[in-house]
Amino acid sequence: MTALAAYLALFLAAFLAATIVPAQSEAVLVGLILAGDQSLPVLLLVATTGNVLGSVVNWLLGRFIEHFRNRPWFPVSADKLARAEAWYRRFGIWSLLLSWVPVIGDPLTVVAGVLRTPFLTFLALVTLAKAGRYAVLAAVTLGLM
Repeated sequence: MTALAAYLALFLAAFLAATIVPAQSEAVLVGLILAGDQSLPVLLLVATTGNVLGSVVNWLLGRFIEHFRNRPWFPVSADKLARAEAWYRRFGIWSLLLSWVPVIGDPLTVVAGVLRTPFLTFLALVTLAKAGRYAVLAAVTLGLM
């Protein structure tokens, strides 16, 4: 696999993993780290960028949710969205630091858009959370933790 193909595969897996599409960016990242053919900082940057951009899609979806909320294809059920909104209202913007957590992270990023969280605040918190997750994963993979 060429370096470009590896980075592209990681980017796509990370992007999709942050959206409603079931994808495992962690498995791709660990595999590429263990293969040792690519630069670790670049791998972390690519994974983080893809995952954050996927969350930006969720935030944008949230901004325009009122137009699509009741459509059958909408990716988040009304019940899950209501729970995420309650969580977000209770803990505020700092809950975005949990945007990396499976199951709750994606709905939180949608709710951040619904509740009109300022984009730069959203971007900073989500980037911190997702970069931190990948850094910890890399450290564990390399036996540093």
